[in-house]
Amino acid sequence: MTDGGLDATDPRTLPGFFDALADGELLGGVCADCGQVLLPPRPACYACGSRAVDVEPQSREGRVFSYTAVHTPPPAFAADAPYTVAVVELADGGRLLGRVTADYADVAIGDAVELTVREPTAAEREVALDYETDWPVHVFEPR
Repeated sequence: MTDGGLDATDPRTLPGFFDALADGELLGGVCADCGQVLLPPRPACYACGSRAVDVEPQSREGRVFSYTAVHTPPPAFAADAPYTVAVVELADGGRLLGRVTADYADVAIGDAVELTVREPTAAEREVALDYETDWPVHVFEPR
């Protein structure tokens, strides 16, 4: 795949990634040269620099790779604190950061989770950039 015609509808851009997510598809870039999975997809591989990146559906299931509790969030999210965020390694090999819908004390490395998608809250829309207000929010649910 080449990036000569990239525009906001291409899933290798953030708008394209979130449009696909809103339609129920989790898409990742897969480097044709080294096999690296890129989440969200990008026009070039961050592991080897290749521009031979294909876009493929990805599993929504994965395991917690790393996690932390956010105690001091941006002011717009102060009422949500503390909340848990994790890097999740999905079954297809890519890693994605997101909130976990569980208390920090109830999460452990290796826990099985599944990505779900929801509409942004009013507070999330308020702090989003103009082009982000309709983007869905992905969260990980314990399985």
